[in-house]
Amino acid sequence: MDFAGCYTAIITPFGGDGKVDLATLRRQIEFQAAGGVAGVVPCGTTGESPTLSDSEWERVIGATVEIARPLGLAVIAGTGSNNTHHAVALQERAAALGANAGLSVNPYYRKPTQEGLRLHFLAVADSTDLPVVLYNIPGRTGVALAPETVARLCEHPNIAAIKEATGSMDSASAITTLCDITILSGDDSMTLPLCSVGATGVVSVVSNILPARVAALCAACNGGDWTKARTIHLELFNVCRGLLALETNPIPIKTAMRLLGRDTGLLRLPMTEGSEGTVKAVKALLTKLKMV
Repeated sequence: MDFAGCYTAIITPFGGDGKVDLATLRRQIEFQAAGGVAGVVPCGTTGESPTLSDSEWERVIGATVEIARPLGLAVIAGTGSNNTHHAVALQERAAALGANAGLSVNPYYRKPTQEGLRLHFLAVADSTDLPVVLYNIPGRTGVALAPETVARLCEHPNIAAIKEATGSMDSASAITTLCDITILSGDDSMTLPLCSVGATGVVSVVSNILPARVAALCAACNGGDWTKARTIHLELFNVCRGLLALETNPIPIKTAMRLLGRDTGLLRLPMTEGSEGTVKAVKALLTKLKMV
């Protein structure tokens, strides 16, 4: 994989009974393929992975691979855990299920040192030949991968890319100067800025509802058409900020999908449905884009 383009951080749909709805998942993946994205990322933050049981995780990853691969989509399975043994087990299972790569988040809550982070990810990378995409999101995990640690990890042949969700141009720029690891934006509003310093795409939340536009943004960046890229960036900027800032992700994106008739909008506790103010704001964003 060259990891170029848009990879949709796909939601996990729940039916009225609260169970994972694989029929709706299929429709969403087919919608992504029609929009021209490069791949999908099931069971990440947007997919509410912390509230999925291991058996549900396996069903979602297995179904996603089964549906997505014939449609030409790569599958980057969410395999992260703050328990190294569990992260290794998920990486191995994702490989067995046919995923193209595993997205492995910084171990959250425990706040390991840089050496602890390095050894954690090396254990994951050593466990299987499945490529590892590091997921650097200190706002969720309480700890960030330093650029120097990323550069050391990049020496491992199975560590292929990093999803940069630090919100820091300096972090991405430093990583680029230290090693040649592929960088993917982890924030929709940062895709264009990060591509300007060497990123090749995005793990996108907004592409759940606008796959073709986010894919076009990535294509423009990778093709060097910065004028077109800037136009799309500004077109999407307000919805990118809104869907990630109104309330904690994935509340706003699931609200948007409910309003568009693409999902029930149900979330699992401790995540709750959007407030009245969030629903109103999301509807206004969708109306401005002429989607409702």
